[in-house]
Amino acid sequence: MSAVNDVSPTLQAAYDEQYSDESTPWRELCARDKAANILAVCAGQQYPRVLECGAGEGAILKFLEGAGFCSELSAIEISDSGLRQIEKRRLRTLQHVRKFNGYEIPFADTSFDLVYCSHVIEHVEHPRVLLRELRRVAARQVFEIPLDYAPRVDMQSKHYLSYGHINVFTPSTFKFLLKSEGFEILTERYTHNSPKMIRYNWYRNMGMRRNWTGEMKLLVWPLYRALRRLQLGPALYRELEFSAYTCLTQATGFLKIF
Repeated sequence: MSAVNDVSPTLQAAYDEQYSDESTPWRELCARDKAANILAVCAGQQYPRVLECGAGEGAILKFLEGAGFCSELSAIEISDSGLRQIEKRRLRTLQHVRKFNGYEIPFADTSFDLVYCSHVIEHVEHPRVLLRELRRVAARQVFEIPLDYAPRVDMQSKHYLSYGHINVFTPSTFKFLLKSEGFEILTERYTHNSPKMIRYNWYRNMGMRRNWTGEMKLLVWPLYRALRRLQLGPALYRELEFSAYTCLTQATGFLKIF
């Protein structure tokens, strides 16, 4: 049995060979938007030393380096295949690439100005343990999560578990988690998946045939979203209709109850 501060053998085995050259085009397509969200919530701020926690195969690192986001990037990842793919990128500003056990970050206190976790927390068995480590190593943090929740989400458990999403959040439940651990939310951003991402997922990942029905859906989605916003109101629309939530935080306290 693994300790709380180790990722379980089941998860470790699942991720060890997760990344390959074949998956790079899809991951880079997604990473372009993820990097744009990081840049957006950090706009106007300077963070010279930046760590990515759960770096996958390094696609976000690539786009942040291309944007001149910081002078020093570092990365930690639990997957051996991810680490190999990151090394193959030979990024100019990448200072450290290290394997970690999913919870214990192998750097000293306040080693970084910013640490970011993009589409990571939904995969983590003990999110609070990791949040405390992120607070330890950096003054500020960026989080992005997919917004998987929908009514009767439990009926889709097989779907979400098939790609490792063991936690399901809405924006408010994720913000509650952060606030209960002493994080202050400084800037936030709500986003939809781009049509380009949707097309790639439909026609390449899922093998659907390209047809006029799917293309018509993409054309009318902006109108559908506008109608849903009117129907639900802005607050409920933010809670239920977006694809991802991104925020910049700083830790101002610790877990305190009663």
